[in-house]
Amino acid sequence: MFIKKVVLENFRNYKNQEIELKDGINIIYGNNAQGKTNIIEAIFLCSLGKSFRTNKDKEMIKFEEKEANVIVEYERTDRTGTIKANISEKKNFFINGVKQNKISNIIGKINTIIFIPDNIEIIKDGPQMRRKFLDIMISSLKPNYIHLLNTYNKAIEQRNNYLRQIKTEGKPKEMLEIWDEQLSEISANIYEYRKKYIEKFSEKIEDIHKKITKSGKLEEKLEIRYISNGKDKETYLSALKKSREIDIKRGFTATGSHRDDFLIYINKRPISKYGSQGQQRTAILTLKLTELEIVKEEIGESPILLLDDFMSELDEERRKSFLDSINGNQVIITCTDDIKNIEKPVNRIYVESGNCLVN
Repeated sequence: MFIKKVVLENFRNYKNQEIELKDGINIIYGNNAQGKTNIIEAIFLCSLGKSFRTNKDKEMIKFEEKEANVIVEYERTDRTGTIKANISEKKNFFINGVKQNKISNIIGKINTIIFIPDNIEIIKDGPQMRRKFLDIMISSLKPNYIHLLNTYNKAIEQRNNYLRQIKTEGKPKEMLEIWDEQLSEISANIYEYRKKYIEKFSEKIEDIHKKITKSGKLEEKLEIRYISNGKDKETYLSALKKSREIDIKRGFTATGSHRDDFLIYINKRPISKYGSQGQQRTAILTLKLTELEIVKEEIGESPILLLDDFMSELDEERRKSFLDSINGNQVIITCTDDIKNIEKPVNRIYVESGNCLVN
């Protein structure tokens, strides 16, 4: 799988730009604030239907323009196609020129894995970042999972509103059973998806860690563990009933899939607390490369790697080990300085003020 062309019209700082990409390594370089990340964002938008930088779609429209368009031409082993995103008052997507009534229809057409410097937050920050990482990956493979998450989030919002009404308006507590029943069923389904993919990570993460760090002699063992307050509908339902009085007092739901987490351990100790900065960065590389292997295994071909200023976070040895580990993928890298001494063919694109020049 690879992207052949990206067309940008009034997208961020681009007026009208066509960018030809190659199957292999593509380096997009230039000074800061010239538009490099905007290209990565445009590809991600046509892959997953949203930006990784903003929740406000209008921010992607060029200043003083009313709409923006992104067109991504791609090729897979069994087909070619185009995804178009139109952003105006609403966001619409087109597959091969046909308008889609659901954003989820585009998911799975272009499979991407993105690396950004903020990925370190997956390890350092709270559970929300880890759930987001896991949910994005599963959603890219199983569009039905997006429907599950959306349904769950709406039910949580409704339950929380009713909890506050019980406290302030004296509404009957028994009505909570409607949402408890729905939430427990959806939570059990979400749990099964997450458990399946955490197990896949667990199967692969140690070997991939040894490969990219060449750490056989360092005896660093990496593990990943899923943390959840339920496993099946009955367990979730029981947990919701037990926390009911506390939930009413606080005005929000304290148990369920929205509280799940996973932790990474190095030599049996949480890497977020006991890992050095170098170990944490290497763990993120391992996590992402494991994601790459899982997606490749699921879809039967190599996903596209989007590396937004990620190489600047790595020393030369880690950078080389990383690039050596990603054979067979199209790689699109943004950086301020061109990366030299790459032993593979490279397509280099220089960016300045929203204009691209192939070098």
